[in-house]
Amino acid sequence: MAADCDAALEYRMYRDEGDLPGIMALISADLSEPYSIFTYRYFIHQWPELSFVVLDAGIIIGTIVCKMDEHKTGPMRGYVAMLAVHNSQRKRGIGKWLVRRATQAMRGAGCDEVVLETEVTNAGAIALYESLGFVRDKRLLRYYLNGNDAFRLKIWFDPLPPHQQPPEGEAHAML
Repeated sequence: MAADCDAALEYRMYRDEGDLPGIMALISADLSEPYSIFTYRYFIHQWPELSFVVLDAGIIIGTIVCKMDEHKTGPMRGYVAMLAVHNSQRKRGIGKWLVRRATQAMRGAGCDEVVLETEVTNAGAIALYESLGFVRDKRLLRYYLNGNDAFRLKIWFDPLPPHQQPPEGEAHAML
């Protein structure tokens, strides 16, 4: 567990369908885009090792949902699809832990970069991502259904040294 996290909380990878209602409730309350159950299942069922939750007394108060696939130029690219931390739980290091954990998992699985989009008006999210090394790659006009623009943010990784490469066929984080 990261040093800047609250030890009273439970930090873990997505386990099963029992986590899904809490993830959906948190993301629905926090993000401007409406997602169907099929969208959640698309990401979580194909890449469960790239979804993480933080719980307080059994209630999900933070989550990140990601995927990875081959980028059009060849190397693997990670993608942060959804990140949410309950508004009463912010500034506790939860979002930072979730992003670090997910990006480490994607890097350990062979991604050489991770991308995401966030609303240009979401100063808190932009500050969080930039504090972790993400840079603004481009502005996407009217990207969201509410008409807001988005920033595409990206972080690039140096190649892992051979002794840190994950075993063949295994995707795991580097914590």
